[in-house]
Amino acid sequence: MRRPAQAVVVHGVTGGLLAGLVVALWFLVADTLAGHSFRTPTLLAGVVLNREFTEVGFRLVAVYTVLHFGVFAILGVGMAWVSAAFAAPPRLLLSLMFGVLLQEVTFYVGLLVLHAPHLGVIAWPHVVGANIAAGLVLMGYLHYAERDPRPLRPTTLREHPALARGVVNGLIGAAVVAAWFFVLDLASGTPFRTPAAFGSALLLGAAGPGEIVVTFGLVAVYTVVHVVAFVIAGVVFVALAEQVERVPALALLVLLTAILLEGLILATIGVGAQWVLGAVGWWSVAVANVLAVLAMGWQVWRTHPMLQRRLLEHPQLHV
Repeated sequence: MRRPAQAVVVHGVTGGLLAGLVVALWFLVADTLAGHSFRTPTLLAGVVLNREFTEVGFRLVAVYTVLHFGVFAILGVGMAWVSAAFAAPPRLLLSLMFGVLLQEVTFYVGLLVLHAPHLGVIAWPHVVGANIAAGLVLMGYLHYAERDPRPLRPTTLREHPALARGVVNGLIGAAVVAAWFFVLDLASGTPFRTPAAFGSALLLGAAGPGEIVVTFGLVAVYTVVHVVAFVIAGVVFVALAEQVERVPALALLVLLTAILLEGLILATIGVGAQWVLGAVGWWSVAVANVLAVLAMGWQVWRTHPMLQRRLLEHPQLHV
């Protein structure tokens, strides 16, 4: 049954405001832990006003906060319309689309339009983490506001087996990389130094090995970012594999995509935190990624018998 337009708008605005609140609280906690309360809204207000502010001001933060919630209200209405267009919308997929795609695009396109001095004005792991959390909250609210009778629990992954396989695949890759660096750190006598180094660089803006902070909180937050990134990669990996099941000739394209992603990961780390690679070692990062790809590839191969038959019976189609 088609929902009244007024209800869609109300639900969208309410859900968008809740999602905006999640993002605001995320950065408030992150800024407070880093010892610079309200640093993020101050930086973004400077981008919006094309000025650099060295001190946090109540009026400045308040004005940016109003703009922040206004944007989220608009995005919330848009996602409410998308949700209302389906009889049984896939909430988990929509939450990822809202968090990873819509909000990311809006944020970075906004920075480009406003001629921000650099796109990394806010550390990207914070942006991704906050946006995914906001997407889950928005879709959770719409689920209950629209009185969807289906349970909104991880068990709903059963309704989307490809997504479930992707999540498992990503968790395997994340575990392999985490275990690799844990063993290396343990062997060198500095447990958890690697996640602390990446966390210090990407989350706290550390500029060198001397600024590495090894704390439970930092390692835990970075681990969440690490797992989320691999889950997204796992979903993409499984989606590509299932395309190869249908069209074996795409196997070469998938291999090239995997190689490209590997290079992109190393390049991103090199640009965002080059000193970490010196401290951790290029070779260890490369080996970690290769091990993750192998483990994820084996999981895909093991759980897709049709893929095995297609590639083994018709090898000429993918070479």
